[in-house]
Amino acid sequence: MLEVINKYVIGNSVPTVLILAGVFFLIALRGRPVIYPKRMLTAMLDAGKKDESVKDEERISPFRSMTMALAGTLGVGNIVGVASAIAMGGFGAVFWMWVSAFAAMILKYAEIVLAIAHRRKGSDGTLRGGAVYYIKKCFENMKLPKVGIILSAIFAVLCIVDSLSMGCIVQVNAVSSAFNGVLGVPEWICGVILAFITVTVISRGSKSISKITEYLVPVMAIGYVIMSVAVMILCRERLWEAVTRIFYDAFNFKSTVGGIFGFLTSDALRYGTMRGLLSNEAGCGTAPFAHSTSSVKEPARQGVWGIFEVFADTILLCSMTAAVIILNYDACCAFSADGVMMTLRAYSAVIGRGAEYFLCIAIFLFAYATLICWAHYGLECVAYLTMPISRRGQSTARRVYILLFCICIFVGSVVAPTEVWTLADLSIGSMTLINVLVLCLSVSQVRYYTDRVFPKRKRLSGQPKDCSESRC
Repeated sequence: MLEVINKYVIGNSVPTVLILAGVFFLIALRGRPVIYPKRMLTAMLDAGKKDESVKDEERISPFRSMTMALAGTLGVGNIVGVASAIAMGGFGAVFWMWVSAFAAMILKYAEIVLAIAHRRKGSDGTLRGGAVYYIKKCFENMKLPKVGIILSAIFAVLCIVDSLSMGCIVQVNAVSSAFNGVLGVPEWICGVILAFITVTVISRGSKSISKITEYLVPVMAIGYVIMSVAVMILCRERLWEAVTRIFYDAFNFKSTVGGIFGFLTSDALRYGTMRGLLSNEAGCGTAPFAHSTSSVKEPARQGVWGIFEVFADTILLCSMTAAVIILNYDACCAFSADGVMMTLRAYSAVIGRGAEYFLCIAIFLFAYATLICWAHYGLECVAYLTMPISRRGQSTARRVYILLFCICIFVGSVVAPTEVWTLADLSIGSMTLINVLVLCLSVSQVRYYTDRVFPKRKRLSGQPKDCSESRC
């Protein structure tokens, strides 16, 4: 039943919504900030204008917030997700991953801008924000507060489900599968180790998570890039052929009747877009939870870090994984049912058995970074849903979620997540539809904050009535 909904409802609507919404925002913002790379770089590097309402000991830099968000995207989606997309959607799925990434860059920018604009300071002094807050505020401004409460609550529940499925079970299973397949380590041992080191960090809050990801993310990303580039250099004679196969398969709808219907129902489009979304999370509303912790003052300055995040995740790392798999598809296609082993064999076919050991470590680090990041997302949603109750009740709900997350870590280490992929697609697709709707309804706010950092020739003299300098 869930697979039918994914294929004919989520799988068809999400790609269309992402592309149309991306074009809508590019037009509404007149291409800013994407068409001004120099200004975008200046905005990213400008650390001088911080939010003075945040104490020094509570400050989290824009870069650190971005690495925490990137930790959530640089998970096994870059490895298992890409392999899964190619295995189920063909080489053309890579092309639609690129299309969805370019369309979603501006959407990630928009959602981060709104999250910074509507964040609030928690009782513990930390900054909190995310899609749940601006969803509720959007409908309050439209005089539909009940709709805002219901949709934000639904979004929070879906995010919790996704944190336990894609953000936990899928990640852990990739680690246990890699270590068992390459090193012969029992799956349950990986589960116990990951559960212990994950709980140790997430119980200390967002600041501890961001400290770890600030160093972990750049190191593991650079190492993965170096190895991928080495494979492509060694296989450079076949590189152009691999690129042409991506574009050929992207428009080769052999299983459909052709035309518009064929375009919308093709496996390449469906799996390419959904795995691209699973990888970069642009438009689905999760990354704003991490970016909202930044001490930056101007929302648009943090928003451009979101554009860089999508570029680094999908355009750079996912493309490298896809290239290696396509170049060595004959050597790894036998493992199409297991995305981890499929990727491992693609690398080891060129640079030997040592690549598998290196990738085991890389997968462990990728998965661990994603685990602690998605646990943070889940805890933020739990905190939002339990705001009306007492602090004691909030603390109990937090402990229950952490316990449930640990159970899912162990389950993920010993059980194949076949159905979990379906649940993850459904939840993240539904979150995207809700979030993109709110982004489009809030376009005037995004435009206002964009003008403050990327001004037009005629600067706006006022601001929409639903914007405020105070944090809503």
